Amino acid sequence: MSGFMELLRMAAALGAGALLGHWFLKEVRRARAAGKPWHAPYKTLPGILVLMAIIILPLLYWWLNR
Repeated sequence: MSGFMELLRMAAALGAGALLGHWFLKEVRRARAAGKPWHAPYKTLPGILVLMAIIILPLLYWWLNR
């Protein structure tokens, strides 16, 4: 049963990452179509979440493995 729960956690994380990635990609395409600068998608909610993940995940990994 423990293996099933771990598989379920991995699937949930993968699903959340896929949803966030798709949401951010839609914002990137919308900004390109509108002729906005390259950094405009990062000022939206999915962009901020992506930036937070880029900053927090390596720090969390470092902190848990020290």
